[in-house]
Amino acid sequence: MLDLFVRTSKPPPAPLATSQEIRDRGSTFIANAFRASNDEEARKAVNYLKNVMHGQKRATHEMYAWRCMVLKQGKTGLGGEEEFEVKQGNEDDGEKFGSARVMKIMQAEGVIDAVVVVSRWYGGEMLGPARFNHIEICAREACRAFRLRDEIEEEVATLRSLDDILATLRSELAAVKSQPEEAKTNAKKPDYDALLATSDVNKVRRLVAAREKAIQSVKMSIQKSKAQPNKK
Repeated sequence: MLDLFVRTSKPPPAPLATSQEIRDRGSTFIANAFRASNDEEARKAVNYLKNVMHGQKRATHEMYAWRCMVLKQGKTGLGGEEEFEVKQGNEDDGEKFGSARVMKIMQAEGVIDAVVVVSRWYGGEMLGPARFNHIEICAREACRAFRLRDEIEEEVATLRSLDDILATLRSELAAVKSQPEEAKTNAKKPDYDALLATSDVNKVRRLVAAREKAIQSVKMSIQKSKAQPNKK
């Protein structure tokens, strides 16, 4: 199974979020959330988790649920939200009713385009209803971390787009002011890898707001420069 993933051109699935472990009377529970835009991607992620990530120490149960926003049959997506629908599914993998608890948490947390897998290593002692509480706690933690990471990635994508706009406007301003060297000075793009690794979404939002203000400021400077007569 590992060879199959190694030979593929695409990188292997990687969890976007992982919960803390819960240990109870020998059993261990942990949840992982992966991106998935359809049921096929969801199953590939589950198979990778089961056979590669947990290949050395296989879990007793890999219960999972997936939810994806997909185009309705015969639709193009150009007609708006009504042309899309949520498809979802779940699998217990021997832990009866376990995946339904995962699905419930995904729905409550509004997680979409994802598969959440709760892995359980059975410790030899039956836990009764307590196991469902552990499943839900792990799933909820993974779902919330997934949403946060997803939001940060969206904000960073917005930030990069704003940087491109700002760079273009600064070049325009430099041209209007006949100062091309100023545009070259600001040509280097920021590295946002550290931001992608953070959980401080408010910091990223502040940077987005700062870029938006900078864009407005440069636009005003361009207008003022164009309005002024050339001085020679």
